[in-house]
Amino acid sequence: MPAPDAEINILFSSAEIASRIGELAEEIGAESGPDLLIVAILKGSFVFAADLVRALHQTGLKPEIDFITLSSYGAGTESSGRVAVLRDIAAEPAGRRLLLIDDILESGRTLAFAREELTRRGAEVRTCVLLDKRGKRKAEIEADYVGFVCPDRFVVGYGLDYAHYFRELPYIGTVEHR
Repeated sequence: MPAPDAEINILFSSAEIASRIGELAEEIGAESGPDLLIVAILKGSFVFAADLVRALHQTGLKPEIDFITLSSYGAGTESSGRVAVLRDIAAEPAGRRLLLIDDILESGRTLAFAREELTRRGAEVRTCVLLDKRGKRKAEIEADYVGFVCPDRFVVGYGLDYAHYFRELPYIGTVEHR
């Protein structure tokens, strides 16, 4: 399938994102213990998680890193309302401080599902999201660390996609259909 025919308008520039990630890393680094387990929710958070982990290194943290793949969107632009685990973490979370990283907190179902599951397994879970889109929340959850509050627009770039396209953009933009 060819990329969607869309114009992308920059919402958060790569410089703004880099600056905010540095601030988040300082906050997280000041509040985290030595045995931090980072779990990034794939696929959307991979760019944010990579940059945040590198910024956390600058604060002196040396976390263990793992990944979980969850899906509630498929190829669509709206959550299906059902969360599925496509790939689970390999690390043992019991008794650990865990930072759960996601790209966007929108309906909240995915992040709430992951937080509840990892808490059930015995982890002390804190959450970090790049974007918080508060207008569409369906689950009772707020992130502990937020990069940016996002307007109620469909956004792409910096790991976020539209039908699996536009993840490579170095900024976050809104999609304007042509």
